[in-house]
Amino acid sequence: MHVVKKIEIIANSFELAKILDNLDKSGVHSHAVIRNVAGKGLRGTTEDLDMTMLDNVYILAFCMPEQLKRVVENIKPLLNKFGGTCYVSDVMEIRSVRCVASM
Repeated sequence: MHVVKKIEIIANSFELAKILDNLDKSGVHSHAVIRNVAGKGLRGTTEDLDMTMLDNVYILAFCMPEQLKRVVENIKPLLNKFGGTCYVSDVMEIRSVRCVASM
């Protein structure tokens, strides 16, 4: 097990390609994207996705702690310009070299 940084981004789907490109430029080459995300933010408003033209996406990615500064430098300007939010937390990664089914 070792510590990695978990990066969670919620943003407009229109900016998805730019965000993923900037993650890739930062050295974060793998991610998961969940589409059609809705919720209530700090502004206290909720948004019905059926009534909007664009939906939100949730991007989940992980990086090594030493990569985080570059990720923030690349993602923050996009979020400031187009909106969205990003959360970073410490998590433990467990790497398995043996398939559980073979045990």
